Amino acid sequence: MNELKSVMYTLVAGLLFASCKSSINTIPVPKGTDTVINIPAKKGTLTEDQLQTWSHMDVETDSIPGMSLDKAYQFLEGKNGTTVIVAIADSGTDIEHEDLKDVVWTNPKEIAGNNIDDDKNGYADDIHGWNFLGSKDGTIVNADQLEITRIVKRGMENFGDKKASEISEKDKETYQQYLKLKETFEARAAEKKTEIENLKKTAERINQIESNFKDVKKLAGTNNLTVDVLKTLKPSDDLMAAKIADVTGLLQRGMTEKGLLDYKKQLVDYLKTQDGAKSYDLDFNARQSLPDNLYDINDKFYGNNNVIGSKDLESHGTHVSGIVAATRNNGKGVNGVATNVKIMPVRVVPDGDEHDKDVALGIRYAVDNGAKVINTSFGKAYSPNKEWVYDAIKYAAKNDVLIVNAAGNDGKNIDVDKTYPNDSKDLLNEITDNVLTVGAMSLHYDEKLPASFSNYGKINVDVFAPGVEVYSTMPKDEYAPNSGTSMAAPSAAGVAALVRSYYPQLSASQVKHILMNSGLKINFDVIKPGSQSRENPTGIKVPFSDLSVSGRVVNAYNALLMADRILNSKK
Repeated sequence: MNELKSVMYTLVAGLLFASCKSSINTIPVPKGTDTVINIPAKKGTLTEDQLQTWSHMDVETDSIPGMSLDKAYQFLEGKNGTTVIVAIADSGTDIEHEDLKDVVWTNPKEIAGNNIDDDKNGYADDIHGWNFLGSKDGTIVNADQLEITRIVKRGMENFGDKKASEISEKDKETYQQYLKLKETFEARAAEKKTEIENLKKTAERINQIESNFKDVKKLAGTNNLTVDVLKTLKPSDDLMAAKIADVTGLLQRGMTEKGLLDYKKQLVDYLKTQDGAKSYDLDFNARQSLPDNLYDINDKFYGNNNVIGSKDLESHGTHVSGIVAATRNNGKGVNGVATNVKIMPVRVVPDGDEHDKDVALGIRYAVDNGAKVINTSFGKAYSPNKEWVYDAIKYAAKNDVLIVNAAGNDGKNIDVDKTYPNDSKDLLNEITDNVLTVGAMSLHYDEKLPASFSNYGKINVDVFAPGVEVYSTMPKDEYAPNSGTSMAAPSAAGVAALVRSYYPQLSASQVKHILMNSGLKINFDVIKPGSQSRENPTGIKVPFSDLSVSGRVVNAYNALLMADRILNSKK
């Protein structure tokens, strides 16, 4: 069957391109095969190694719908690739990490430490990239507000306590928009406050349960508590009886002490980030207080060269970078998806919503300094200066740069609910053809394939890629799994970089459509992201093909095969 597929694919490609006389980058990308792989999902418990590498596995070999990296590299044996620069537009990246330091881009036109703009690009000493969240005196910004907070704050400054009758005719529409957003802001701020209060109560309850486990293990004389062991215990008083009942109930519901402690760590880490968060703080103005004018796109030469930011406060950019390009086969933590890659950190994302100006200038910086792929694992619901970002996307397209964009983690249909950045002003027509928007998928080759949190859209999400519990680099030479479309985008960006390395003649648009059209076709029904609830725990079933343009999941081997056949058809 595999041989027949390959022959048929070659014949179709030959027919499509036999009479093509245009240049390589105008060759249309084949639509791809509709062949599906019908195998049962992986059963049983995965090993630690499988959990850490699942996104690189192969569905036919492993029953796990990874990106077939081993097969991809076997196909590339004997072939030579060129170096591709991948810009990581994100939070800070730990460029000193043991698994990243050898793949960090170095500006060949800049002399380190001389405080001179040697390459005359406006950014002095930009040796490894640029930090747009800072100033020339070395200041860096870590936290920021959500965009809705900033918009409401400006509305309050403009309108104060004015009543509708006091608003001029020309300002009435803006005033009404402000009132509506203010209402939304206040509701969300209240929800967040309630969430934190409830989670703190949960943390207190976990501490109590942890103490109960400790006391019951001491009574039992063993660390291996089971329901049968607990039934044999004779409590000395009512308090101990209650502790035994508490632990018994948890074990009967499938909880373990290890699972409880793992959740506690995640909860504590999350609460730490929330304690320092400024999302709904109307008075916070760290980014606004920097010397540049946030609302003047032409005021662009600001920031500094601290692309790491804070290793203690930010890890997102480091994790994303490792997925794309962690040094392969060096005997350390993880293998990145792509070889022949240099990562260019562009620090534009705080703990909060990014500013449109920083994003737009960050994209332009990456383009101007040689990036051929830009990963944008961030997003927000409001974008007051979206035109600046659209113009930057067009600039990237003009310079043949592919942008790989995370779809977002709200479990929403982004054909209806806008998220930014995007490549469509009306949610119907793309402004360019160089943006690949990626949803997140899990390792389950069944109804649980799409991540429950992933955004989706038959028009505005192009393809899905691994984004659940993806193991990668963390600051200070550490490693950990993370989930999000923020992980799916670099999974796809790594494949895009691989294609651009070995087939540099192909355009950004072609590479985008290769990743879409060569992906593994999924023909079964899945649980629609965001559809599960307390009232409907099983969720709503929909065809996987309804969740994206392609109805496919990224596959590195298939992408390279398609790229190779496109070029071979030209010979």
